[in-house]
Amino acid sequence: MSKKIPERSEIAIQDQWALEDLYATDELWQEDLKKLQAEIDELAGFAGRISQSAQELLAYRKLVDMFTIRAERLGNYAMRRGDQDKRDSYYQGMVGQFMKAYVEAEAKTSFETPELLSISDEKMEEFYREEPELELYRRYFDKSRSRRAHILSATEEKLLAAAGEMSQSPQNIFSMFSNADLKFKPAVDKDGAEHPISQGTYIACLESPDRVLRKSAFENYYAAYESFRNTCAATLDANVKQLQFFADARKYASPLEASLDCTEVPTSVYHQLIESVHQNLDKMHRYVRLRKKLLGVDELHMYDLYTPLVAEADAHIEFADAKKTVLEALSCMGEDYCKVLKEGFDNRWIDVYENIGKRSGAYSAGSPVHPYVLLNYTGTLDSQFTLAHEMGHALHSYLSNKNQPTVYSDYVIFVAEVASTCNEALLMEYLLGKTTDKKQRAYLINHFLDQFKGTLYRQTMFAEYELRIAELNQQGTTLTADVLCSEYKKLNELYYGPDVVSDDQIALEWARIPHFYYNYYVFQYATGYSAAIALSRKILAEGKPAVERYLGFLSGGCSKTPIDLLKGAGVDMTSPEPVNTALELFGKLLEGGTSKVLQVDAPYRFRLLRLPVLHSFENNNVFTGSYGMLRFKVTPQITMKTPKEVDMEQSSMRCEFWHGLFCYEKSEMEGEQVFPLSEEGKEQMRLWLLEQAK
Repeated sequence: MSKKIPERSEIAIQDQWALEDLYATDELWQEDLKKLQAEIDELAGFAGRISQSAQELLAYRKLVDMFTIRAERLGNYAMRRGDQDKRDSYYQGMVGQFMKAYVEAEAKTSFETPELLSISDEKMEEFYREEPELELYRRYFDKSRSRRAHILSATEEKLLAAAGEMSQSPQNIFSMFSNADLKFKPAVDKDGAEHPISQGTYIACLESPDRVLRKSAFENYYAAYESFRNTCAATLDANVKQLQFFADARKYASPLEASLDCTEVPTSVYHQLIESVHQNLDKMHRYVRLRKKLLGVDELHMYDLYTPLVAEADAHIEFADAKKTVLEALSCMGEDYCKVLKEGFDNRWIDVYENIGKRSGAYSAGSPVHPYVLLNYTGTLDSQFTLAHEMGHALHSYLSNKNQPTVYSDYVIFVAEVASTCNEALLMEYLLGKTTDKKQRAYLINHFLDQFKGTLYRQTMFAEYELRIAELNQQGTTLTADVLCSEYKKLNELYYGPDVVSDDQIALEWARIPHFYYNYYVFQYATGYSAAIALSRKILAEGKPAVERYLGFLSGGCSKTPIDLLKGAGVDMTSPEPVNTALELFGKLLEGGTSKVLQVDAPYRFRLLRLPVLHSFENNNVFTGSYGMLRFKVTPQITMKTPKEVDMEQSSMRCEFWHGLFCYEKSEMEGEQVFPLSEEGKEQMRLWLLEQAK
């Protein structure tokens, strides 16, 4: 029986993030919002003044810093509350209140850049001499003044700022539609049992060894999007058009150039990534062929690309165990790093489990008090890697906030994925070094290969698609559902190659990808992964010197360009070398014996009789499984010592078995036996079932 997705009220407090660290009550938030609005008016009063004297410019920047801290606090509280349950109109309204104030602030401070540009270089140097405290802001000023060609008049800047709220509409519509309004028909497994589908459970269904379940989940998931294909197309089309509008308004050659200019990353890095991946598509196609072979299927479908090639004996990882493992894996980062990591684990920085209406996926958000991490933890190995990933972001935010002044405490998107993915790489190295079990090692290597597939190749495919639809829009093509589907399917076939069936449903995948609303964000997963692979190996090979360079990078915020920050850590992203090196490693893993390890081990996945963790039975969950033609059902018989404590000695597990193709309800039982509710009892049951299979 599948586990029901709980309501927010059913989630234990210790598994919820501590938003009270930001504001103890909603009323205090409202009071602070009024203070923010007063600061907006005060900032607006500096119009026409900041170019007049060094004193006025300094006073303005100090007030901006205060405003930034308050806005970050307000925005974090509203958005984190809103993401807890997208159905809660009160907190969605709070998000709207904050965004209205933030857009108003942007409009009323739009005078800043034009006024800064009106100051001559000579006069700016005079300001620095008059007010030495302005030196702190020199890099910030230089960055603004370097964009003279893209800055408009004060009136035009005000209009663009006012349009900012509308520019967020496509993303907001997509988020509400996908996370709150869209409903999916349950998937059905080979035994006829239903499994609820949500944004949080969909990939977990695709990871199942049950191919019937995978196919059902895949078809039912995309059937929901198919019902709204034109709505989804109109929403994405609107987003592409708003990006083009702002790029045109600021006199950029393309939305890509406009987006990357803000992060100080050359567009050549984006194009170079796509080119490098195209040159290495043969490795991806080889991986797909290997997957088809190891799964033993006549046709490999898109719903077969997530299930592990090598099964684990017990795939469920309790959250407490995941935290312990991540902490051990990152011990190579030194005591100071691990102390902060443990603080995050112990003090509710993390919102752990899925609930109905909760935002899907995972993210980390920096804040003035401490970072916040959203998870939808499911107990899989992938969930454990996601924990390491998001805590990488969290530590990056924490160290940058701690070591940089407000004006430089944030970091740009380009470097964001480095810290997170480096943690994943270190966790992988730790797990591979720890295990001596051949099958478990093969499982981890397969996961490593899947990371290359999912991060370097798949995210680059997304990046290329984002670029392609922008080009079509520039050419005057309306992005209808048919156009979007056609372009997506072509790319999907190019990247995955001829050995996988490019199912018709996959043409709609663009409709579910949130990153297409993040303004050329997604390519940085691939570049970040490449940089992280290089940095993780430096840390493990060199030890303390590499760690110190890396911690310097994490503490750098945006005090330097992202390219320079990474160079300081030991990686040059203006070169194709990091991407090519990572793809070479992928090729070596495929060629250097890894495929043989997987091939040797693959038959064991079919000889493995899988049972869930004991804790699942303690929670009174019924389990239905299969082993070849053997079918079995395990029903816990629970006796409670107290309302909250299971009496393990008095409790047991009743196991029934049958053979054939039909489910429990349509079959005649051939035998049953009762086993103690213990690890020993579970092993006795496993061996007994193996005897029945013979």
